[in-house]
Amino acid sequence: MKSARHAGFTLIELMIVIVVVAILTAVALPSYRDYVNRARITEAVANLSDMRVKLEQYFQDNRSYAGACAAGTLAPLPANSANFTYTCPALDATRFQVLATGTGSMAGFSYQIDQANTRTTVSVPADWNGTGNTCWVLKKDGSC
Repeated sequence: MKSARHAGFTLIELMIVIVVVAILTAVALPSYRDYVNRARITEAVANLSDMRVKLEQYFQDNRSYAGACAAGTLAPLPANSANFTYTCPALDATRFQVLATGTGSMAGFSYQIDQANTRTTVSVPADWNGTGNTCWVLKKDGSC
């Protein structure tokens, strides 16, 4: 008599595959989220750096920063995006501050630059390190 051989996978084999996939997902997903956040942070710091250059050009032409962030000037604020909004909270004749505040999935992140090119991390989410650093924190461990 021939024994009947069934094609297919056993329940144990399927469960092993599911466990392996779950472990890989648990490791890969947090790393992926960090990479996405770091890419979004790049948008903010690039816009802040660009804004500083434009404000310095405005100062050279007008000998004052006052009114520089207004639309129609050489240094208008960058357009708000899905990730960050931009403001000039301190702006007078001799000093400026430009602030990028996270929105949506980037809520909790806030970066700033001023006329002395001081780059400050105003705030980061609770699971990140680096609030108050005089650099722009780009990684979860607080490194710049």
